[in-house]
Amino acid sequence: MTNAKELLIKAVQQNASDLFIVTGLPATMRINNSMVKAGEEKMMPPETEQFLEEIYAMAERPMNKLKETGDDDFSFPIPGISRFRASAYKQRGSLSAVIRVITSSRLNPEVLGIPESIMSLHRFSKGLVLVTGPAGSGKSTTLGCIIDRINRTQEKHIITLEDPLEFLHRHDKSIVSQREINTDTESYATALRAALRQSPDVILLGEMRDFETIQVAVTAAETGHLVFSTLHTTGSAKAVDRIIDVFPPSQQRQIADQLSMVLQGVVSQQLVPTAENTLVPVFELMTVTPDIRSMIRGKKIPQIDGRIYSSPSTSQDMFSMDSYLLNLYHKGIITKDTALEYATVPRLLGPKL
Repeated sequence: MTNAKELLIKAVQQNASDLFIVTGLPATMRINNSMVKAGEEKMMPPETEQFLEEIYAMAERPMNKLKETGDDDFSFPIPGISRFRASAYKQRGSLSAVIRVITSSRLNPEVLGIPESIMSLHRFSKGLVLVTGPAGSGKSTTLGCIIDRINRTQEKHIITLEDPLEFLHRHDKSIVSQREINTDTESYATALRAALRQSPDVILLGEMRDFETIQVAVTAAETGHLVFSTLHTTGSAKAVDRIIDVFPPSQQRQIADQLSMVLQGVVSQQLVPTAENTLVPVFELMTVTPDIRSMIRGKKIPQIDGRIYSSPSTSQDMFSMDSYLLNLYHKGIITKDTALEYATVPRLLGPKL
């Protein structure tokens, strides 16, 4: 059997985004949204267990958590090749894993297809900025690029709290402290509370998972810090709704007021196939204006989508997912069918194509 290191190097060389190690199948790579076998030999339980033992050795991490709970997430490098994010799990009593390839080169938003309008979110000095989208849509990459921009251009103390660490940021103009949940600290909420005592200017919170973490994040943004985080939602209005709905009904008015004051911007993104069968990111951007603050405060959240959708096509501060798809279609990057499949409101986008 090919060893773990060789399989991971092959995944990097073939520009795979993920490597799947599952009992009963050959090792399989996801390349531009297609599943490609990395070999012909099926991996049985002894082979998948050996693979996981090898990546745990690379990560210098014990397998106790995986064997006791059935799940474990962590990251590790192969020096000179790339970093990887592993999600290991048990299925049907055997060990399996999905390994995400993380780019090892300097984060380049232009190459990655992230427009300057998204990158400009680094300009805020305080408040809350959210990046939303489904799993695997590139949220961590977008935030990694924004943090890299701050690190290279501003003298700040940046604290990142992630599970696991993905992009490693070397100190540049900023000081960067990176903490991994369950390795350097016990939870997001604990680490975030501690971060407020560590003189941060910028805090990257890998994910706003629960009531407690969201509450502390909003407080951090209220007290003069710039907080970046992610949510697994699609669309700016849904992100606002998700945050408010986490709180008990008796507290929803208060959190809506707080959010209306601290929220600076929401990015929503997804990856779509191009005409050449690669993947390209598409974005929605909501920069919070006085009228949107009023909508949040009054809990008139459904009106937010209309405000974004009616933004001028030339706007760099506010644009809908559909206007971004339309722009890519006019440039010949995506097909009409793809634009309609991924559109927020296909019936309104269709006549423009």
